[in-house]
Amino acid sequence: MAVAVLVESGHDSDRTEKQPGAFRTISEVADDLGIPQHVLRFWEGRFAQIRPLKRAGGRRYYRPDDVDLLKGIQHLLHGRGYTIKGAQRVLKDNGIRFVQAIGRGEAEATVPTLQDRETEAEAASAEAAPDADVLLQDVLRDLRACREVLAGLWAGSA
Repeated sequence: MAVAVLVESGHDSDRTEKQPGAFRTISEVADDLGIPQHVLRFWEGRFAQIRPLKRAGGRRYYRPDDVDLLKGIQHLLHGRGYTIKGAQRVLKDNGIRFVQAIGRGEAEATVPTLQDRETEAEAASAEAAPDADVLLQDVLRDLRACREVLAGLWAGSA
């Protein structure tokens, strides 16, 4: 008669839980974010800042900072309604650390309001106005010179 002996090892029974600093596979990150793996691959193509480590066979390993960046991008796209281009602009203007902080919940991205956009447009218009005035003065001076040349030609032919 065989007897089975069960020995308890003292380790946690849930071995799928990784340390906070451990690298994550694409499937683990996709599950954590609640999005399909192909979306992560797509984002890698759209956001140059996403650079997981790739091992033999192309297997991706995401560092904790990569995961924070992905969470930040996800929040911008799905939580705040940014387009890919808008999220890229946030990354360009504010940097990776800012978007990682969004992913950790330490920062918040604000969507510019219509009033903010109008204020920016007015400021840009005011900056361009002196240039436009100078340009118009130059054109007017050229037109007057052309008129004088034409008047001289007209008088000479009469």
